[in-house]
Amino acid sequence: MFTAGPVASKPVSEPDAEPVSEPTSEPATARTAVPAVVPVPGATRHLATALRRALPALTAFAVARLAGIAAVTLWTHRRGQHPRNVLGLSWDALWYHRIADWGYGTFIPSWYGPGLRYSDLAFFPLYPMTVRALDAVLPVGSVATALLVAWTSAALAAWGIFAVIDHCYGPRLATALVLVWGLLPHAVILSMAYTEPMMCALAAWALYATMTRRWLTAGVLSALAGLSRPNAAAVAAAVAAAVLADAWRRHRTGLPQQPRAWLAALIAPLGWCGYVGWVGLQTGGGWHGVLHGYFDVQHRWGSHYDFGRYALHYVKHLALFPGSLQAYVSATLCAGAVILLVMALLDRMPLPLLVYCAVLVAIALGGANFFSCKPRFLLPAFPLLVPCAAALAKARPRATAVAVLTLTGFSLGYGAYVLTIVRVPL
Repeated sequence: MFTAGPVASKPVSEPDAEPVSEPTSEPATARTAVPAVVPVPGATRHLATALRRALPALTAFAVARLAGIAAVTLWTHRRGQHPRNVLGLSWDALWYHRIADWGYGTFIPSWYGPGLRYSDLAFFPLYPMTVRALDAVLPVGSVATALLVAWTSAALAAWGIFAVIDHCYGPRLATALVLVWGLLPHAVILSMAYTEPMMCALAAWALYATMTRRWLTAGVLSALAGLSRPNAAAVAAAVAAAVLADAWRRHRTGLPQQPRAWLAALIAPLGWCGYVGWVGLQTGGGWHGVLHGYFDVQHRWGSHYDFGRYALHYVKHLALFPGSLQAYVSATLCAGAVILLVMALLDRMPLPLLVYCAVLVAIALGGANFFSCKPRFLLPAFPLLVPCAAALAKARPRATAVAVLTLTGFSLGYGAYVLTIVRVPL
């Protein structure tokens, strides 16, 4: 089993006591005029300590992603493309760019069926609206602003992931997991103008707040995550599961209930429910439209929930007939996610993390069509990588170096491949 057990953080020393001054003949007013040393606030000190603790993981993640950007840049130049446009305007990034520049209201005729249209209402608003707000004050253009927001979010996500895994398994495993996460085959998404970096950042810190019983913070971050992506409903589910488990434990032990926890459970799904309800109002149809409008928009994209029938049929077809490298990698990653989820269940992963991953896997594999996008939908399920990180953390230095170099080579090459050669949605 891969559980390393919780590791306590290094205690932070209290600020040194103020030295006692020697007697002096100077007037009291002269002595008090000299400014005293102001101690560093506790929150700032704690933040600095946490950042220093996570610095090796963040450095490794930054190196991995900068190498990924460099690989894409070199390959796009060879193909006569601009790396900024490839990273900032490919596939869904173009839709977010249009929303950030012009707001909602773009429709494109669909080739999925007669009379259907692709609508930008399928895309949640937090990321493009953040880009829109920052673009009004930054002089770099909307595409560069979108990339800046995504890269900043990716760094915050790596820090949040380290905090969660460090809290549960210790810093060594947490550092290894952040590195593995940054070198996944689809980690190129973390360098693109996509919503996954922002959703991962909000999800990771919401889970950390949940694990440390900062209930209101967890609820607010979950609500914000729900405004970033449709599969961010997994964050609200994790918060609700943690609240219920805590309430049951308190009931059994006779401890008083925590109103803040129940309030967090109520706040957590508001972002997701709010946007889905707003789309329903935009599409019309009364109460039926409010409840089903967003899902009708998704259906017109060719996306609906069929409990995995499409995924199983796709994998069966891939086993009988030859497919592309991208198809085989996607199928392998989906199968790996299921295996890792079973391992997490058997190893009794902390309940919020287990629920979060289970909902993400169910949403990703249960949806029909867009099989090539499923590894991207699984990217936020970072707790599933605990066994991989544990193996890397326990390996000998030579084996670790070989594994990291292999992951790096495949991640960089595959990222450039799916961005510049593959002609299916990423």
